[in-house]
Amino acid sequence: MDRVGDAFVWPFRDPQWLEKLAIIGLILLIPIVGAINAIGWMLATIDRLRAGEERLPPANFSYLGRGFELFVVFLVYGLGVLIVAAVFFVPALILLITQGSASGNTALALVGVALTMVAFAVTVIGYLGMYFVRPAVVLATLAGGIGGGLALDRVLRRVRESPINTLIAGLMLIAAGFIGGLGAYACFVGIIFTIPFSLAMEAWIIRSYELGATAPAPQEGLNVGHSTAPRR
Repeated sequence: MDRVGDAFVWPFRDPQWLEKLAIIGLILLIPIVGAINAIGWMLATIDRLRAGEERLPPANFSYLGRGFELFVVFLVYGLGVLIVAAVFFVPALILLITQGSASGNTALALVGVALTMVAFAVTVIGYLGMYFVRPAVVLATLAGGIGGGLALDRVLRRVRESPINTLIAGLMLIAAGFIGGLGAYACFVGIIFTIPFSLAMEAWIIRSYELGATAPAPQEGLNVGHSTAPRR
């Protein structure tokens, strides 16, 4: 793990990093279309890292087709978490509405509160958990399209085969997500740069996860900074 910090700095190795991040960030301002294109750009970044090239892909609209499949997969998993949470939240809402008045049953109202807390916990844990399975989901989608990404048994098998890599990659992706949201503190102007930067980080992390998972005898878990590209 001697190059773990490279996930945070490798985009700067591209002399045009600022221009590319800005263009992808501006495209991201377009609802849905921008997100799909950005996901495709991230996948193209993984392709470059696989080829040993530590340069960001060109920034344009050419990644819509590439990103659509993974966008659908992410959407399905996200909706799945919300549906599970709704199983608890809908009864909770009914109980709180019907039993929340002065004439209502206090015990049932407390059950409603408890179910609300369970629904909240399911949502938080579910979305945090998605960070840890995300590398496996991305790689499965790259290999098998939407069907591959939604083959939960295969995704979980990959996760179980490399638990340490999964843990480290998940924590790194949480950090990348935090960095992606930092731009919101600058009147949302900063997200033009921070979200594309976090996607570049994600590409590095996922490629490193792939390398760690296929290593014949890993000794230290995920080498988040490892790349096939020559050192400069």
